[in-house]
Amino acid sequence: MDPSRRTLLKASLLLPLAALLPMSLLSSFAWGQAAQKMQTLTLAIHSASGPHRLETEVAETASQRQRGLMGRENLPDEQGMLFRFENEQSASNAFWMYNTLIPLDIAFIDANGRIVAINTMPSCESSSPSECPSYPAGAAYHSALEVNGGYFAERGIKVGDCVSIPDEASFCQPDN
Repeated sequence: MDPSRRTLLKASLLLPLAALLPMSLLSSFAWGQAAQKMQTLTLAIHSASGPHRLETEVAETASQRQRGLMGRENLPDEQGMLFRFENEQSASNAFWMYNTLIPLDIAFIDANGRIVAINTMPSCESSSPSECPSYPAGAAYHSALEVNGGYFAERGIKVGDCVSIPDEASFCQPDN
């Protein structure tokens, strides 16, 4: 067998294996990037008791939204996660607490920045996904904001209050 045929034969045997390796590396790299490289954004929630500032991680991709705050053992007091969607989400769309170790509040926000629903979601440490409840919004929404459980009640934040992004010069007033 001449050297060029031998090289061609080796290449033809190794090519399928080499094709699998980059895909698996790419998949784990992409999953890691979803968890590590989220954009951060300062939000202000305008309520009757005044504005409340939060530093948020922004989950914009499907993988970032799917992972959310899973596996986190704590969340600093003035921090949260903002889930952004390109299109309006149905009132029946729900957030699932599987593998979420901390209790959370979630505010569902419409296209104008108004809070249209708030849910409190206890943690679910069960190893069985079917034992963890999901929490539907109950109203159509464009974004959802997760914070520590009790955050909204402690600050008097309620449905009708407004969420803005100060760095983007968006501002809103609570409904009176």
